[in-house]
Amino acid sequence: MTYIAKPKFQHPGIKKNALGYSHRDYEGKISTLCAGCGHDSITASIIEACFELSIEPHRVAKISGIGCSSKTPDYFLGNSHGFNTVHGRMPSVLTGANLANRELIYLGVSGDGDSASIGFGQFAHAIRRGVNMAYIVENNGVYGLTKGQFSATADRGSKSKKGVTNTDNPIDLVGIALQLGATYVARSFSGDKKQLVPIIAGAIQHKGAAFIDVISPCIAFNNHAGSTKSFDYVREHNDAVNRLDVLTGRDPIEIDQDPGTVQIVEQHDGSRLALRKIDADYDPHDRLGAMTFLQKHSAQGQIVTGLLYVDAEADDLHSHLNTVERPLNRLEAADLCPGQSVLDKINASLR
Repeated sequence: MTYIAKPKFQHPGIKKNALGYSHRDYEGKISTLCAGCGHDSITASIIEACFELSIEPHRVAKISGIGCSSKTPDYFLGNSHGFNTVHGRMPSVLTGANLANRELIYLGVSGDGDSASIGFGQFAHAIRRGVNMAYIVENNGVYGLTKGQFSATADRGSKSKKGVTNTDNPIDLVGIALQLGATYVARSFSGDKKQLVPIIAGAIQHKGAAFIDVISPCIAFNNHAGSTKSFDYVREHNDAVNRLDVLTGRDPIEIDQDPGTVQIVEQHDGSRLALRKIDADYDPHDRLGAMTFLQKHSAQGQIVTGLLYVDAEADDLHSHLNTVERPLNRLEAADLCPGQSVLDKINASLR
């Protein structure tokens, strides 16, 4: 339970990152979610991504709404800033915080009910404005806290635990994010940590609106036969368009390799490089192509995962508005009230 404190003792030989932090330094309270919940796997992936990127926990602001998914920020980065908003309003609070202090790293954690229903408009405007954030939706297709009703992302024709068939068309948040101009768009599966960790790491490092839709089965209400968001269904219908890795700044590794040969390259962390090419014709820089690819595979009952789109030249809301670089709480009176002459110029420009 959350009131049970985790032990502070750590083994002296425990693995640490470049800043000297261990995984424990990126953890939070003990989860109160159902045993086996996919959301806990996403939490573990967020912890791993922040550990690998050697992020200082106090530089992160984690913001959420209401729902099972929005409880999860309590379970990671216990030493970071946090704000649990009202239902569906996470994007607005995150936008305001981002405008006030651009020096923080913003993690928005939401769910399919929080973002695709009551918060749909909030989600849309945060994406179209290009807020610099990693927006993660933990998508299970049901309202877990109110006993398993269909959410807006539930696929048409899928069945509830009680056998009721969903007759409504689903909202595809990935497709909407692409249409609204998100510059980093991905989908993953909570049970695929090898894919999810680098996707989250890439989103954190991306400048601009990064959106990740993570299929996260509800073990209590949506993990049965007939569900299209169960562990078994996603594993059987997962079409991964790529396998990713995120490399932080290191000295370049150079090799001299003859054509037609295979060479094993040792990486900075001691691991060996292995390349796997999947869907070689897929271009993650083609926004329209990504939308077409999603629709094509959706019609075939396939769930597309991986990095679907990225704009390497993306900008964010601060560049759109030409805001000051310093956080607002560090501005002095002279900065905020520059004098009558400046006010006269502003007024003259509006005539």
